[in-house]
Amino acid sequence: MQTIATYPTERGAKRQALLAAVANLRDTLEAHIEASEAEGKLAQASVDALQDAGLYGLKLPAVLGGIEADPLLQIDVIEAVSRIHPTAGWNLFICGTGTGLAGAFLPEAGLAPMFGGASLPVAAAVLRPRGQATPVSGGYQISGRWPFASGIRNASWFCAGAAGPGGETRMVMVPVAQVLVHDNWQVFGLQGTGSCDVTIANLFVPQERTWVAWEQPQRGGPLYQLGRPAFLAAEHAACALGAGRLGLDTIIALAQGKQRGYTPTAPTIAQRPTFQSALATADLQLRAARALLVQVYEEVWATACAGRPLTPQQQSATRSVTCYATEVAVNVASTAFRYGGGEANYLSSQLQRALRDVYGTAQHQIASNDAYEEHAQGLLGLAGAP
Repeated sequence: MQTIATYPTERGAKRQALLAAVANLRDTLEAHIEASEAEGKLAQASVDALQDAGLYGLKLPAVLGGIEADPLLQIDVIEAVSRIHPTAGWNLFICGTGTGLAGAFLPEAGLAPMFGGASLPVAAAVLRPRGQATPVSGGYQISGRWPFASGIRNASWFCAGAAGPGGETRMVMVPVAQVLVHDNWQVFGLQGTGSCDVTIANLFVPQERTWVAWEQPQRGGPLYQLGRPAFLAAEHAACALGAGRLGLDTIIALAQGKQRGYTPTAPTIAQRPTFQSALATADLQLRAARALLVQVYEEVWATACAGRPLTPQQQSATRSVTCYATEVAVNVASTAFRYGGGEANYLSSQLQRALRDVYGTAQHQIASNDAYEEHAQGLLGLAGAP
């Protein structure tokens, strides 16, 4: 068993302990923000801090020493980390997903290479079947190129989706040392996530390090019955909401001393009614979007805990609420940036970082506004609705 941090089993105590652990990481995460952007990956000191706190086990089955946090706890944790450093929140939820899926779905014979070490593994993940899995004796030959492998430069394992026989999506676990990582992550937002392309060329992967996506988990509770997109969407929305809240926190702190005007006696922006109105609106919009996200996932989680599969409309709602929450967060970060004035233009500005990062989250497919079409089709009962 890995040597990782342990958390209480009682939910209230677990939540309190998890949020306290995030608060204890603030100084480390903040100290390495610039290094993460400059290096194009999450700074190793930040990775180590998250790993020492056991947070990469957020979605790992408890039987393997993980936290196995329910989706509502995941929202709390990822939002709290992202409110400090959105890149770290993104890295944590993507790599936590890769680690958690492997822990839940790998056959028993495939666990030791990944989970037999002294510390919790970090696994980058691209779940869409961007490669091919060709059956051979004892396993599969894997080839393909996977874009947006967030966290790959911090990871020891890569969790990849590949098209297998009969139209199945077969997930494979591959050591990062056996893949080619392309240095192509030069981007506007989420610079420190290192979401590079990954190529695998005709690599043999044994059967026991593969599974069919979203089939019956081998261990763990109802969390692993959620399926896609519900297993992923909550954290994506939480990361965006955290980035939006970071922008708002930053402008609130600046507002007390920042003046906008041509005279030395110009009021601070905190004293201006226009800013006060914009601030109140932004705060309420963030809180409302978060409350809606929680409402959707309370229903989703209750369904899973009752042992029932999610309905297509429930799955659709997890994406549409993520799209909505992300759009709200983008608008809030934009408002905060606008009131920051000229200083917000500097690359070192926290307002600019929050804006760039939240726009980065909005570009992800899971937050695409086609989610609204699916949601509406379900409400209308149209043929082909989710």
